[in-house]
Amino acid sequence: MEVSATTQPGEDIDADTVALGVFDGEEPGPQAPAELNELLASGEARRSFKSLAIAHAAGKRWLLVGLGKREDFTPERARVAAAVARERARELSADTLCWQAPPDSPPEVATALVEGTILADYRFERCKSAPAAEDGEAKPKSLGRLILSSPADLGAAVAEAALVSGAVNAARDLQNRPGNDLTPTALAEHAKALAAEIEALSIEVEGREGIRSRGMGSFAAVAQGSEQEPALITLRYDGPGAEGPTLGFVGKAVTFDSGGISLKPGAKMAEMKFDMSGGAAVIEAVEAIARLRLPVRIVAVVGATENLPSGRSIKPGDIVTAANGKTIEVNNTDAEGRMVLADCLYHAIEQGAELLVDLATLTGAVIVALGSTYAGLLANDEELAERISAAGERTGEIVWRLPLHEEYDELIKGTYGDLDNAPEARKAGTIVGAAFLSNFVGDVPWAHLDIAGSAWDLGRAYVGKGASGYGVRLLVELARSYCP
Repeated sequence: MEVSATTQPGEDIDADTVALGVFDGEEPGPQAPAELNELLASGEARRSFKSLAIAHAAGKRWLLVGLGKREDFTPERARVAAAVARERARELSADTLCWQAPPDSPPEVATALVEGTILADYRFERCKSAPAAEDGEAKPKSLGRLILSSPADLGAAVAEAALVSGAVNAARDLQNRPGNDLTPTALAEHAKALAAEIEALSIEVEGREGIRSRGMGSFAAVAQGSEQEPALITLRYDGPGAEGPTLGFVGKAVTFDSGGISLKPGAKMAEMKFDMSGGAAVIEAVEAIARLRLPVRIVAVVGATENLPSGRSIKPGDIVTAANGKTIEVNNTDAEGRMVLADCLYHAIEQGAELLVDLATLTGAVIVALGSTYAGLLANDEELAERISAAGERTGEIVWRLPLHEEYDELIKGTYGDLDNAPEARKAGTIVGAAFLSNFVGDVPWAHLDIAGSAWDLGRAYVGKGASGYGVRLLVELARSYCP
């Protein structure tokens, strides 16, 4: 999709469809066609949030979008309104959509309209055959162009919003690919291609032997049941003029999780292709940050593997040694994500990370606690937690902080090893997962994001079924907060 901004009003723009929002108690504006006022006067159009009406005027199709009360209108509501308008435009086979930013709205509302439209425009059809044309002509499934009209010059902000939204959709592409297509090697090849294309981005990929030689017994144990080669992916970005701490982004990328010997139930196991969502978010966030040339330093570590049962799989009761020397008693092979992350967090510190954020589809317990509305946040550092919460509010990728308390450490003590990866007590599952990970970060400021409820089937208007790309926009916004 081609995305641009203009200061011209919608009626003067070469677009077949113009979307215009109207608030409660307000009129569409002096430049709006009279037909829109007539729709409102007749009651055919309403100002309530997400209501839609169509008019034809000045040689264009107009979508009148209700925005509700101005005081209630936020960037997140703008994303939803944009998605509603985009869906109607799709039904009408629109090719070029112009969004006329609401008058007197801040720039973040205009950029949210861009984000909502691009994210709602997403389709994953990599694995589908070409559909037959209806009535001899196939209808367009995606917009050709999006134009943001505003009296202010928002060209740079719109371009950045489009770039980041494109990275989100790229993460969704990775997530949606089936496990036989997106193997650990394929994910590593994708990251290599990005590093080859972006000058400031460098990469190192190590396979099974490299993982073992680094003493990553925890990561290697998860990977040993699969014939697919695992991948330890380390991306490094050094932005121009960077002055702050080196940010460490760590992502869990289990490209398919059967549970291993502790086999998952068959129902919905197909969704376990999404268990690499944290890794996808980290890779695409770093891509967006590098393309934006943000003045920050980043070390990103992604642990990619399958978790499958076989004659060489790790078994319940086995004890393995992580890279930091801690021994782990494996009481459930389906608690594998924390074992991968343990070594990856330690590796990120060894590579120079001065603060850490990890993203992982770690526990089903976080879905029970928070549903799909919030991701779970746990942290050992107040300032980092506050930065992440603020970034989540700005992007709509909101988080809810859960406590870490020393009493939880008692739950993860092993009987025969230092740590138990899956305590039998089944208490505070999400917190216990983070408490386990805390053993591998030392004194480095660290935050853990459990995105198991947010990574797919998010249910928001602009990301409904399938992959959501959750975390890309949050990490980019977090990186911005460290820019000098």
